[in-house]
Amino acid sequence: MAKKVLFIDRDGTLIHEPVKGNIDEWSKLEFYPHVFKYMNKIATEFEYELVMVSNQDGLGTDYFPLNNFLPMQHFIIKAFENEDVYFTEVFIDPSLKEDKSPNRKPRLGMVHKFLNNPDYDLANSFVIGDRITDVQFAKNLGCKALWLLTHPGLGYKELTDTEEVLRATALALETTNWQSVYQYLLEHS
Repeated sequence: MAKKVLFIDRDGTLIHEPVKGNIDEWSKLEFYPHVFKYMNKIATEFEYELVMVSNQDGLGTDYFPLNNFLPMQHFIIKAFENEDVYFTEVFIDPSLKEDKSPNRKPRLGMVHKFLNNPDYDLANSFVIGDRITDVQFAKNLGCKALWLLTHPGLGYKELTDTEEVLRATALALETTNWQSVYQYLLEHS
């Protein structure tokens, strides 16, 4: 039987995203309320493979050194593992938006192994993320998006007509909390 996947964004979805810059120091690291509770329920009650997919602009450059990122990334992964939440894959793209990398979400380069692969049921899979690009990523994958509006002041503007069409065609849920994500999955699994 083909596996369903939850492609989960990191910053702005599992952890708070700063208004400017990257999460490059410990004082910026904060998990969203109830994320452990509901991710645990999702991981233990449903049969989704959990995959973290994150753009980390400029990772490895002087302004965002790998040495600042890796300890926090390991801490995040370990914190979820301590709550019985295991990511089978973690994909991080370090490119900048202007690089137009094929790996940067909403493009599919990071997750090519899931495409046209009979082992995965993408039509019944979801992307969980906090930006319209995560909704586009879901559409590009051929699945639906669960859109967490976790930081209304950051990156939320009037949507263009194209983005409104995207929202109407690829969005399964728009919410501000993890409880609603869990409830949606409970009702649709």
